Amino acid sequence: MKKNLLILLAIFLVMAACSRHQADDFSVMRYGFTTEPVTLDPLSPSYTADSASILFNVFEGLVKPDTEGRLQPCLAESFSMDEYGKVYNFAIRPNVLFHDGSPLTASDIKFSLETAIASGFTGMDEIDRIETEGDYGIKIILKSANTEFLPFLTVGIVKAESKGRDKKAVGTGPFFIENYSVQQTMTLKKFENYWQENIPRLEKVTIVFFADSDTLILGLRGGGIDGASLTGNLSTQLDTEHFDLEPEWSAMVQLLALNNAAPPLDDIRIRKAINYGLDIQGIIDTAFFAKGEPSGSPLIPGLKAFYEESLRAPWPLDPEKALALLDEAGYGKNGNQLTLEITVPSNYTEHVDTAQVIASQLEKIGIITNIKLVDWATWLADVYSARKYQSTIISVHSPTVSPRGFLYRYRSDNENNFINYSSPVFDNLYDAILEETDEEKRIELYKEAQRVISEDAASVFIQDILGFRALRAGTYGGVLSYPLHVIDFASMYLR
Repeated sequence: MKKNLLILLAIFLVMAACSRHQADDFSVMRYGFTTEPVTLDPLSPSYTADSASILFNVFEGLVKPDTEGRLQPCLAESFSMDEYGKVYNFAIRPNVLFHDGSPLTASDIKFSLETAIASGFTGMDEIDRIETEGDYGIKIILKSANTEFLPFLTVGIVKAESKGRDKKAVGTGPFFIENYSVQQTMTLKKFENYWQENIPRLEKVTIVFFADSDTLILGLRGGGIDGASLTGNLSTQLDTEHFDLEPEWSAMVQLLALNNAAPPLDDIRIRKAINYGLDIQGIIDTAFFAKGEPSGSPLIPGLKAFYEESLRAPWPLDPEKALALLDEAGYGKNGNQLTLEITVPSNYTEHVDTAQVIASQLEKIGIITNIKLVDWATWLADVYSARKYQSTIISVHSPTVSPRGFLYRYRSDNENNFINYSSPVFDNLYDAILEETDEEKRIELYKEAQRVISEDAASVFIQDILGFRALRAGTYGGVLSYPLHVIDFASMYLR
């Protein structure tokens, strides 16, 4: 009873604080989140995905990903690299203004990138030096050649020598932060002097922070907010006559990770048998309310330009093949019964649910599973770092919008290769990718690298978990889905 009263009170306060603007004025959107930025500084080590998901609208980098994962010019009007991929040259877009009205110059770029280096941002340690060429030219010289360095340059650009960025955000993006009340609301207002014409088309976005998903759903139903990002199971609580549900992928690969160095998983026949014994669509149907689709690759399908489409279903359900492989490996009718331990972080309900479905499916081919629930700290220490496990269920992400960010962990000598995958063929392909300057050839190498990992049955690659953006029905268009977890308010408009 007390909990219900608190929920109702929270909704009343939200609706009172964000009382409806005129009924036909939807140019002021109110959007709900259950998480909020840890910092407003895009160059802080504390700048997480939760921060970036909102501040994508406030800060911009030299380049920006499109919806297929290709990097397009943003604050850089154009860019090029030398024939070895060691020197990158950028022409800075003229007439770009920061939210305080000051002009963007090369010195701001240099300051921002050097701050990112000092903050330990991924990939920035590859920079040898940064040189400015007048007000609108910048040159980045790497310590060694790397044709896949560009994705690191999506990092947000700030004013040179700016202070107090964790409290006051001054970017170049289509929106600026008009006000921010921690744990309550953040208001993003249209930046009238934005360098790109006719963007954004919404006048204002008020982000409302909710304590939990229960109050978020009540806010949607009660009209306190116009939209929110929801998991698949939460979306089932909404009436689709009143809400449009737009897909919003997690931009992570959910997998049953198999420790390739732990017996009996060091035997490829066992790994193949597990893959043939699992019905991936059945997992999604049961654990995710049939919302989602198999991916089959160590790369998310959202990176459309690089994703190997043939891997949608590389291991079709085939219990007979699975049983034959187990028998060949000594775990068949006349051999030992195979027991598989699946270690799962207990704080991720979606992974626990997935483990239970997998256990049920593997039982049908004679594999007995033991689901071991551990807390997150234990998972990080024992599974990810020490690699003392047989199998686990987790979602892995990329630190950048790049296929490299997903595939780097499979190189045999990489410290993040927690599944202990080892393939000289893959290692050679990966090294060739970093040396190839022709993008189309590099894409083909990426696709081949995915096929190699799949053919080795390195793990069971399940899906990029599907969520939704719920929006008041028929009201908003221009909802874009990127291969990273952000919401682009600038692309949205009134229907």
